[in-house]
Amino acid sequence: MVKKIIVYGVTGFIGSGLPELLSRKSYEVIGVSRKGRGDLNGVSSWKTPEEVDLKDCFAVINLAGEAIDQRWNAARKEKFYQSRIGMTEDIVAKMAKLSAEERPRVLINGSAVGFYGDGGELLLNDSSPKGKGYLADLCEAWELSAQKGEQLGVRTIRLRIGVVLGKKGRAFQKLLTVFKLGIGGQLGNGRQWTPWIHVDDLRSAIVYSLEESSLSGAINGTAPEPERNSELTRKLAKAVKRWVFFPVPGFALKMVFGGFGGFLLQGQKAVPEKLLKAGFRFRYEKLETALDDLVS
Repeated sequence: MVKKIIVYGVTGFIGSGLPELLSRKSYEVIGVSRKGRGDLNGVSSWKTPEEVDLKDCFAVINLAGEAIDQRWNAARKEKFYQSRIGMTEDIVAKMAKLSAEERPRVLINGSAVGFYGDGGELLLNDSSPKGKGYLADLCEAWELSAQKGEQLGVRTIRLRIGVVLGKKGRAFQKLLTVFKLGIGGQLGNGRQWTPWIHVDDLRSAIVYSLEESSLSGAINGTAPEPERNSELTRKLAKAVKRWVFFPVPGFALKMVFGGFGGFLLQGQKAVPEKLLKAGFRFRYEKLETALDDLVS
């Protein structure tokens, strides 16, 4: 019998590459989008969040969430909350209405390394405690809503995603644009750690986690070797053959981006301990290798 996988946020940057990966492994992929339609290789059918039925599906992958890299005003904070916690609560509520035999076996739910707040120089593995700040609190609420799936007997993974580097990703496109214009510089003093990951590795890790029954709970979706912001800046400038420009002062970031600007000055030295112990092999362990692929 073909196993069904339901993917929320399938039209987003990370989610859009999953259906093809999953269909190669003979899964049937049902895509969930706001409009209930889309055009992606590997999606067998489309549903809106209201229409989707989780009965007898093997797994749910939830990557839905309003983009966080914008000024944090009250209206956007409400969108951040509803698109993350609200959506996750709806998924778990749908599961709760099903019998144990009908429920999904696996829930992979998005989260972020923002859970750790400003980790400073601490090495952060998957069991490190929550940090302080707005984003840490948001991620905690997000993860608590997903943990209710565990109480239903569903193997639940809370994927703490780092800075995702990919040719169509918001973060990488912004970085690439400013560096190609010759105005790229480190943020603040540049000593904050950046927990990055190549999008291909992140998608592969999601599929691996789906099939590896030993994985559950919080998992860092980051590459094994985080970089300081100053080093990431230098290596990206080298990859695009540009000079590193003047540092961007912290006060300027806060003026332009508000709370998000303050978060950019924080760092998380997060490492994917659980994934490595479970045998997952990264294709892009080093930033230089990832950048070679992305700027080629």
